[in-house]
Parts: sequence; C-alpha cells; structure tokens
Amino acid sequence: MNHLRVFSAIAAEGTFTAAARRLAVSQPAVSKQLGELEASVGLLLFDRLPRGVRLTEAGEVLARHAERIFEVEAAAEADLAALAGLTHGRLRVGASTTIGAYLMPQLFGEFRRRHGSIDLELEIANTESIVQLLAAGALDLALTEGFVPGGALQAEPVRTDALVVIVAPEHAWAQARRTTLRELAKAPFIARERGSGTRDVVQAALAECGVAVEPVMSLGSTEAIKNAVVAGLGVAMVSRLTVEVELATGRLVEVAVPGLKVQRALHLLTHQHRQPSPAADQFLALLRDLSTDASG
Repeated sequence: MNHLRVFSAIAAEGTFTAAARRLAVSQPAVSKQLGELEASVGLLLFDRLPRGVRLTEAGEVLARHAERIFEVEAAAEADLAALAGLTHGRLRVGASTTIGAYLMPQLFGEFRRRHGSIDLELEIANTESIVQLLAAGALDLALTEGFVPGGALQAEPVRTDALVVIVAPEHAWAQARRTTLRELAKAPFIARERGSGTRDVVQAALAECGVAVEPVMSLGSTEAIKNAVVAGLGVAMVSRLTVEVELATGRLVEVAVPGLKVQRALHLLTHQHRQPSPAADQFLALLRDLSTDASG
C-alpha cells in the first residue's frame, strides 16, 4: 500500500520533488519506491520529462484503480472507527429459556439506552442448543442456567437465582408467608415436566431435606405453573426471576420454608479463543455492573 501511496502522490504533484515534500520523505526514497512498483507490475507508470513526469497509459489505469482503493480504505477505517466507538454494529446473545424470557429484556433495555445504534439479536433455546451455537461462532456470548464445562467455552457465574415456593393470595400459607417442610410434603405440588432442569433441581433440593413430593400436575412452562397456582390448584417452586412482577403486584405470594434454600448460578459463557467485539465488551461490562449491584 505504501508503494501505491507514493505513486498517487507523484501523479497528483507531477514531480518527484513535490511528491517527496508531500509525503515528508526524501526524493531518493520516492524514486526507489516507484522503481520497485514499476518492476513489480512490469510496466512504466510515468514518462520522465525534462520538467516532471506524465502518466503512461498503464499509469492512468493504475491511477483510476488507486482512487477506488483509497476510497474503500477510507470507508473501512470509518466503519472500524464507528464500531470501536459503538456508533453501529451487531451483538448476538444466546440465552436459556428462563433467562431469555425474564432477564434478557431488562439487560437489552439497559444496553439499548446506552448504545442505541447497536443491532441486538437474541436466540432463546435450551442450554445444550445455546452451547452448540456459541461453540460454532453463531453467537458472541451466552447466558445459561446450567453449563457442562468442556471444549473452548468458558463459564463465569454472574448472578445467583433463587428458587422459591409460591402460593395464591387466598392460600392458607399466604398470610403468615411461611410454612414447614412437613406441610410442604403434604401439599398438592405443581412441577415442570419430566426432563426439565428446574424440576431436577427442585426435587434434588427437597430430597436433601428429606421431602419426597409426587407432583399432582406436571406442566411444560413456568407461565402455565404460575397460572395454575393463581387458580388455587396447588403450590410450586419456581425461579424468583420468573415471578418478580407477580410478587410485586400481589398476584402470587412467596412463602418461606425454614431449612429449605435452593439457589443456582446463572452463567456467562464466552469462547476463549475469540476476541470479543467492542459491542460484546460493553455488554459484558454492563452485565458485570448489574451483577455487582444485585449482589450489593
């Protein structure tokens, strides 16, 4: 590219001396660079005249191409500068189901307020699918409830999610907002379907407390569980993330159970062999800021 810049300077200035002055180099350096360029293309690019130089036919062809090359270079530099300054770009984030539905709207909303010109893409799927997409390079980063370490992906716990017992406002436990493990074992329990990660976590935690529950109802989504509890069909344990609105409005009531505390880590997944884009770097900073605020 430096040879081409020397060529363009000579073409614009008309003499080696003026081109050298423009480039802030010596005249012999200009002559040397041009000689190397002509040798590489196998053609003379200038006719040497008593007073300066004139483009040959080959030089005129190269001059037209050089102009376009420098335009593309300038556009590329502008785009990269804009990307570094986050004036435009794209961020692709993957999230497992609960995080995607309940946490990502908050995160994307805050990121949009800070960097409104970045295009945001969200892929919601189960943890296994999200891990595969991140490993394949289809995502910049991901947030999942679970993670099996391995390969080139690395996981960083960024937030803790509690699983809480919920009941309808009319339920007998609602006024005291607490019950016992013995009462919980006797209550009609509503759970996620078999194979659900949340169901496995709940059953394992209850088993550690000596409580074995046989759900009276298994449902395929957290929304369905919440609606069933509101309807008075039973009690359930769900992620606090999924019921923040209902707890705040009184549609559901959280019930404490002494001796039962269930928490799980939410993980940030990144690819250790890929350099994060400027947009990804800013999203990571936002996520860690919010995680610090939540823990504080």
